Amino acid sequence: MLAPDDLRSAWLLTLPAPDASLRAAIAARAADDKLGTEIIVLDVGDIISITERFVLVSASNTRQVRTIAEAVEAAMKAAEGVGPRAVEGLDDATWVLIDFGDVIVHVFLAETRDYYDLDRLWSDAPVEDWRTGTGTGIATGAPQPATGVV
Repeated sequence: MLAPDDLRSAWLLTLPAPDASLRAAIAARAADDKLGTEIIVLDVGDIISITERFVLVSASNTRQVRTIAEAVEAAMKAAEGVGPRAVEGLDDATWVLIDFGDVIVHVFLAETRDYYDLDRLWSDAPVEDWRTGTGTGIATGAPQPATGVV
């Protein structure tokens, strides 16, 4: 017989997981609204077990890093009603990590992103186009070329 806490845990495991792609897109759009650059959503769920998506975004200065981090938190709170599980790096604001469970947002000072090169480290992960919600497309803060599809 399972204890009440075990039953509660087993019940929670049967609930549908929130849509990580949607949540990552919300975070990416919030970063884009604050002029974040090189925004990429990586589907890391099949590679690591701790999360489903990484959102990587660059900023030109530490003030912008903080502003993007605050905007991402506010957007997720407004859309999903939840705040982050943890936030790290706000003190020096060269790399802020915002953990929403199934989505982890990394907001980098551009030089810090170049140094740690998570894009290369996780290059095996499929890239999701957060603008359209499709997988394995290239998604950056730069405008995407028109595809001619209406």
